[in-house]
Amino acid sequence: MALTFTLDPAVTPALRDGVLDLWTDVTNAGGAVGFVAPVRREEVRPDLVRHLVAMAEGRHRLLVGHDEQGQVAATAFFAFNTHRLQTHWVWLYTVMVHPRHQGRGHGRDLMAAAADAARGFDGIDAIRLGCRGGLGLERFYGSCGYKEVGRVPGAIRVAPGDDRDDITMLLSLT
Repeated sequence: MALTFTLDPAVTPALRDGVLDLWTDVTNAGGAVGFVAPVRREEVRPDLVRHLVAMAEGRHRLLVGHDEQGQVAATAFFAFNTHRLQTHWVWLYTVMVHPRHQGRGHGRDLMAAAADAARGFDGIDAIRLGCRGGLGLERFYGSCGYKEVGRVPGAIRVAPGDDRDDITMLLSLT
């Protein structure tokens, strides 16, 4: 079963709740998406609201993948740079595939859809993303064409005594 990807979907209550559930479920399954499990929807909601506000202001765009039942199954948020010397690349944030859909190639499909979408953005030459070390994420993103361009050892504190590297990955679109 393939996912259907949509850039800039209408923000309905169903989409909002679907993204919130996805983010919560991914975190609670051990995903590195800004929180540490266990997490409740109420803890995730303020971060989602910030993304939605940035979308309304034109600073972020959303790519969402729906499964065959129409449920939110994957997301990636694009964040545009406001500094005049960095407007030629975008950040990719909150890259997620629901645990029930993992292991089927949907992560690669999401990354390919994100690259295709970014190629359609005026003046964008590259995508940057950050990932948490210790989970093999840099290998996954590397297999999708991203190159590691930076690493700050121990910059992410998951728990006392559990510091992880903050890794920056880059995909050239040209």
